[in-house]
Parts: sequence; C-alpha cells; structure tokens
Amino acid sequence: MFDYFLQVIGQLSEWLWGPWTMAFIAFVSIYLTVKTRFFQIRYFKLIFSHTLGQIFREQKQTSKKSISPFQATTASLAGTVGMGNMAGVATALSIGGPGAIFWMWVMAFFGMITKAAEITLAVHYREVDGSGNIRGGPMYYIKKALGWKVLAAFFSIGIIINCIFTSSLLQAHTVGRALEASYDINPYLATSLMGLITMTVAVGGIQRIGKVCETLVPLMTIIYLCSGFFIVLANYSSIPGAFSQIFHFAFAPAPAVGGFAGAAVMSAIQMGMARGMLSNEAGLGTAPMVHANAETEHPFLQGLWGSAEVFLDTTVVCTITALIILCSGVLANGSSGIELLLEGFATYYSPEIANAIISIAIVTFCLSTQIGFFIYFETALVDLFNKKIFNIIKWLYFLPGIVFAGISNVDQLWMLANISVALSALPNLIALLFLIGVFLKLMRDYMSGENRYATKLTDKNKQYIKIAE
Repeated sequence: MFDYFLQVIGQLSEWLWGPWTMAFIAFVSIYLTVKTRFFQIRYFKLIFSHTLGQIFREQKQTSKKSISPFQATTASLAGTVGMGNMAGVATALSIGGPGAIFWMWVMAFFGMITKAAEITLAVHYREVDGSGNIRGGPMYYIKKALGWKVLAAFFSIGIIINCIFTSSLLQAHTVGRALEASYDINPYLATSLMGLITMTVAVGGIQRIGKVCETLVPLMTIIYLCSGFFIVLANYSSIPGAFSQIFHFAFAPAPAVGGFAGAAVMSAIQMGMARGMLSNEAGLGTAPMVHANAETEHPFLQGLWGSAEVFLDTTVVCTITALIILCSGVLANGSSGIELLLEGFATYYSPEIANAIISIAIVTFCLSTQIGFFIYFETALVDLFNKKIFNIIKWLYFLPGIVFAGISNVDQLWMLANISVALSALPNLIALLFLIGVFLKLMRDYMSGENRYATKLTDKNKQYIKIAE
C-alpha cells in the first residue's frame, strides 16, 4: 500500500513539474527581468551595498512586534539554507546529472528579481492585526490587490502542506537518518530532540526566531562553506572539468558512469529548476511572509534583501556543494542524497571528521529551516482560520518528522517536497504576473528617490504604515 502511495507521489511530482510548469515559471521570471531591464545585472553592486553592506552598521532598535531587515533575511535564509543546499543538490546531481546545476543557476539569476518583487509587494500590502502583530505575504496581496480570496486560500493550503512535508518531515528525517548512519543514534530520539528545540524557539515569537537566526545562520553557513572550499581547493585541477560538465550536460544527455545511471536533458532541466526553486524559494512565496515583519524604510529596499538571499543561497552555497561532489569524483559511486555529499567530504577529511562536519551542518541547517518555516506555518494558518485556531493546532507542526523518522526512501520524500513547492508557487506566480505594474511603481519610487511609498514608524503605536496609497 505504501509503495503504491509513493508511486502515485512520483507521478504527481512529474506532472506538476512538467514542461508547462517550467515554462510558466520561466515566463514570469523572464518577464520581470525584461520589464526591469535586467535590474539584477545593472544594479548588482547596489543590491549588495544596500543590503549586506549595511549589516555592520549600527542597527536600530526594533519594536516588540517586528524585526530588523537583517534578522528578516537570516530568518528567511534559515528556511532556505538547509537540505536543499546539501541533500537537494546531491539528489539533483544523482538524478539530473551535472547539467542540473546550470539550470539551478538560471533559476537563481531570474529568481533574484522574482524574490525582490514578491517581498516588495508583501511589505507594501502588509497588515497589523488587533494584537499588534504584523501579517504579510502572498495571501495578503492576492486578496487586497486582486480580490481573489480562493486563490489566496489555495496558496495558504499549499504553504501548510509545504511546511509539513518539506520542513517538519523532510528536515527532521534527514537529521535522524544522518545521525543514525554516523553515530548509531536512534532516529526517533534525534528527531524528538530537534522538535523540542524548534518548539522552544518557535513559540517565543518572531523576535526570538529573529535573534536565533541572526546568530545561527551566518555561523553555520561560514563553517560549511569553508569546509567545502578546502575540498574544492584540494581538487583544483578538477575545477575546469567540473564546470565543463555543468555547461555541456545542460544541453546534452549525461552518459552513465560507474554507479551513475546517466540523465537526459529534460531530467537535468526538471531537477535543476525544481531543486533551484526549493533551495532559494524565489517565487515560492515563503520569504515574503517573514520579510513583511521587517522594519524597513521602503518596500523595495526590503526586496533588495531578497535578491541578495537568492545569490548567496544558490550561486554560492549550492555551487560549493556541487563542486565538492563533481571535483571529488564521487558522483560515479551511484549514491544519492546526503550519502553522496558525505562521500565527497570523505575524500579529503578522515571519516570521523567528515562525519562530524556533515552532521553539524545537517543539524544546524535543518534545525534553522524548521525554525524559519514555523513563521510560514503560522501566517498561513492564521490567514485560513484565526489566531485561536492556530494556537490549538500549532503543535502538529512538530510531529511529522518524529512520526516518520524511520522512512528509508529519501528520493520519494523529495518528490513530496516538489509537489508542495508547486502547490504554493503557482498561485503566487499568477499573482506576481498580474501585479508587475504595482511592483514597477514601487521600484521606480525608490530608485528615483521620491519615496512616496516609503514606510515609517508612527509615534502612536510603533507600527509600520504606508505614507501614500
């Protein structure tokens, strides 16, 4: 029975990520890029000077109901820099071949402006509820700007499914499986501890999540990048060949080598686009829900943080993972998922050190993802129902990873992730297509210095409002 269920899941994933879906995603992203006259190229320096270039400056004190732009970014990265960057990239390589990485890069390039657009709209159309909590995201601009309540509800349902499968289940499952393989730790014990830690942080609200993420995310990312960089550097002679494979097999079938079964061009495109979107979440609609809580001077300024996120997540972190696997030559071993990445680390480090690095990376990456996704889970449930209902059923978020810790077929679990991504991405992309005009207005307002649509704190209630409608 369960095998039949997995078969159906695989077929549904293939259908949702068929040519029509990829064509639509590409159309929206390319259209945004053309309408902004390739903003991500023309203003590449501005994107980073107005975002990451500001993090070492003195940060303003935020209100109890909001977070800083940097905290919003790290909380968003907490939801993106996870297994998509490690096991997700490895799975893309094992199924789609080296060419899949090229299509991940393509998604990242166009995704820079897509993520900027959805975050900008989320800040512009956000609301403050009766308790002073800031709420925003695709479901809000779909309802407020377009009046499409059904599509907004469909998006929220997709996000809830995404949170349950991609975050709560898949992230915890990966931790349990990795620690069992490396240290013979019972996976149910590992996932239970992970759920407890996530619960302790998440129930503290947006402020606690923001503070944890601004410390954890930069630290874990630097440790992983530095560890991986040494492997790539040790195999420096293989770097040109790795890039050659990526570009060549993006447009040509990858032949079978050793345990690697080979991959068709369409598999490379499908896996690259799906894994790319799952990794950086550009167009998925998740990041806008946390960025809507940021104390920012202008909606488009917060959108620039989204562009920086995409570049860091996919172009930097995912590329390091790909180079580790390709330069070390372990793709031919026939492994998949996190095991493939572990084999890559083991070519440079001792098995003990490799296990320790991967285990630390897995635990921190997956833990941060679980914590970050709780914001999306809350926002979607509150939108569909209300805060009281959310307070009753929020505990369900922490259970799937514990209950299904013993599942062994990881590739099928990633198929569930693909489905959940499509269910939330499609309504959001439809909305973005119809709201491009509003985004362009907000972008021009910021770039021109007019700031008619800037945001500010009111002296009365310390909450953000739009200066102009």
